[in-house]
Amino acid sequence: MFEKSRRLFEEAKRYIVGGVNSPVRAFKNVGRTPLFIAKAKGSKIYDEDGNEFIDYVNSWGPAILGHADDEVIDKIEEVLEKGFSFGAPTILETEIAKRIVNAFDSIELVRFVSSGTEAAMSAIRLARGVTGRDNILKFTGCYHGHSDSLLVGAGSGSSTFGVPSSKGVPIDFAKHTLLAEFNDLDAVEDIFKKYGNSIAAVIVEPVAGNMGVIRPVEGFLEGLRRVCDDYGAILIFDEVMTGFRLTYGGAQHIYNVKPDITILGKVVGGGFPAACFGARKEIMEYLAPEGEVYQAGTLSGNPIAMAAGIATLDILKRKNPYEELNKNTQKIISRIIGLGVEYGIPVSGEAIGSMFSIFFKEDKPKNYSEVSKSDQRLFTNYFIGLLERGIYIPPSQFESNFITIKHSLADIENTLVAVEEVFRELSSGRFYV
Repeated sequence: MFEKSRRLFEEAKRYIVGGVNSPVRAFKNVGRTPLFIAKAKGSKIYDEDGNEFIDYVNSWGPAILGHADDEVIDKIEEVLEKGFSFGAPTILETEIAKRIVNAFDSIELVRFVSSGTEAAMSAIRLARGVTGRDNILKFTGCYHGHSDSLLVGAGSGSSTFGVPSSKGVPIDFAKHTLLAEFNDLDAVEDIFKKYGNSIAAVIVEPVAGNMGVIRPVEGFLEGLRRVCDDYGAILIFDEVMTGFRLTYGGAQHIYNVKPDITILGKVVGGGFPAACFGARKEIMEYLAPEGEVYQAGTLSGNPIAMAAGIATLDILKRKNPYEELNKNTQKIISRIIGLGVEYGIPVSGEAIGSMFSIFFKEDKPKNYSEVSKSDQRLFTNYFIGLLERGIYIPPSQFESNFITIKHSLADIENTLVAVEEVFRELSSGRFYV
């Protein structure tokens, strides 16, 4: 079924480290060879073997309109023939910036970059420049890209300061990153009591998506806002995943909590490499060329990505698909949990907007420690069973699934039929690995 992908992967490993350009693509978590994708359209993705899949990865989030939307293609083609990149200002940058500023009450000025990692790294530098402080606080299980200050994991025992979670990250960098569990406001308050005057910023996914989808408990985001205000720290919302995905104004609109700095990506570029960070004018003007915090990028705001982003945001504004998307993810989660009960499979889940995750554990997790207790063997067999039935989900239960406006009711029903078949197999003791 996947023979051509296997051959292509072996060839790729001769020229590309690990055969992939981002580790999760290697499918190591599920012990399988990755699919090599030939094309995608709407809710479907097609591999080099000619297999068709209903896609719930969606390029890890950007494709909220489905793959290769015709209106976005038209906008790109209109711009494409005029040139790819100039290293100089264009009207398109201003046009998409207007849309973002109008969508987010917390943003008055933005700066475009080419990736979420770059945006998060730059936002941290900006927060340190504004406050004159070195330390930052992040949450275990929240991912903000692979820059040194943020590629940090929990230390042993009750250690508050992080340790590098990758070789190549100096301990001197990691020691400036403090860690707490997501949804544990008491721990945050304790950290601030001890280190508050040294903390430049708190960075958080307002709805976690990089340990699976985890909602903030009541009062958590409000508490972060209050603590940051009390100690003069900058509150950063990483909405790379949630911005324009949960609703047009992001998670901060849903929860009515304003961060000081917002990071956006994925949907903003309409599937092309683009991200940005934005804040109030008095914060953003610390950036060069207005201020002394340096940040730059040759391909930042390139016209192709800006055109795709403009088209995407305009379609979302016009169609306002969020209620329907949320209804569909809630349907998927409730049915899967119901099937878990029917077939004796321990499963829980969360859905918000067009994002959803299931966890192979009975109690719905609220932080990374609880997520990590999920049954990996059950997930691996669930993943393989769905893949063989034409359903393409992330190769990790600690990632969000995404739906698009092109996922039809038939797509969802076919997915749920496949889930039931896999659960039936698992309940009868059939495992693929």
